[in-house]
Amino acid sequence: MTIPMIRACSRFAQPQRAAPSPWIARFAHLVAPGARVLDLAAGGGRHARFFAARGARVLAVDRDAAALASCAEVDGIETHVADLETGAWPLAGETFDAIVVTNYLHRPLFAALRTALTAAGVLLYETFAQGNERYGRPANPDFLLDPGELLALAARPPALTVVAFEQGAVVTDPGCRIVQRIAAVGPGYPWPPASTEAATAAAGNGGRRAGSNARRGALPVSGRASPHEPME
Repeated sequence: MTIPMIRACSRFAQPQRAAPSPWIARFAHLVAPGARVLDLAAGGGRHARFFAARGARVLAVDRDAAALASCAEVDGIETHVADLETGAWPLAGETFDAIVVTNYLHRPLFAALRTALTAAGVLLYETFAQGNERYGRPANPDFLLDPGELLALAARPPALTVVAFEQGAVVTDPGCRIVQRIAAVGPGYPWPPASTEAATAAAGNGGRRAGSNARRGALPVSGRASPHEPME
């Protein structure tokens, strides 16, 4: 199987104060200032810090109390120590205007994440995918997305609108990683933008580039909800 190459800077295996993922930064404009954001499996809080600096109210959740402590005093960030993989969903009854997940996969949480996302919410998700085992860790299939799995997550009712989607190989220095990533919005989110000005602003923030490497191999890189109709 030929894997398409996503020519972008990869920042996996982050130090705690690392820059945000380029994918998350690219679609951060979808999240309005003042939004309540869930940074799931936040680690040291690089994305919590990023969205708090943009005016969001962020809840950073992770089982590593020491890692979370590094951002506990940052304005706009609330921290919550919880083991996401044992017991009940720790945020039952809470909802969020945006949910951000990177480099983390625990499939039993998918239903809870969709329930926690408001009708006009934004889902930004990026993690390792099937095929990464050829290049290194993670290699356990429990931690690797199946082809199109994030599209299936977005399609759960009520279906989200996919703003952008990519899957394939990200070139790193050295080597590469196999990833899958999505930016999607809820049925209450006004998408596509209603005005030319808003559409231009969205494109300027990277929306027009989604799927630019499609048709290079068996795994599509797509900016549409259907993985069978990749954009050029």
